[in-house]
Amino acid sequence: MAERTVIAKEIPAAYQAMLGLEKYLGTTSISKELKELIKIRTSQINGCAYCINMHTKDARALGETEQRIYALSAWRDTRYFTDAERAVLALTESVTLITKEHVPDSVYEEAARHFDSKQVGEIIMAIITINAWNRIAISTNMMPE
Repeated sequence: MAERTVIAKEIPAAYQAMLGLEKYLGTTSISKELKELIKIRTSQINGCAYCINMHTKDARALGETEQRIYALSAWRDTRYFTDAERAVLALTESVTLITKEHVPDSVYEEAARHFDSKQVGEIIMAIITINAWNRIAISTNMMPE
């Protein structure tokens, strides 16, 4: 597959706006490790090879284990994730697959049980941002290294 439009080159202001969201997420109270789990799981759901490659590397650099990375797509069937991480992964799936059943109250409430209102908002923004990056990478045929 040939790469298509290079957003950063063709419309740099839009790309800079996306980088602005990413920069904001770096200032939030959500741990880098948890943000990487969000990015990997979202990218798995969306089938974004470019982002899976990038964020599994980033997660490993932060100390994430191979076992948890490999099991992430089956997180419900393992004991490798904390209750808070499981709540975030459920919210990640609901937001990413929003047309399926929107975000059920039970999913939102479980996240709110582990995180305060501001943190839940930060988590939602992290999910939204990686979904946008996935759509950029997929629609422009970005290839992993």
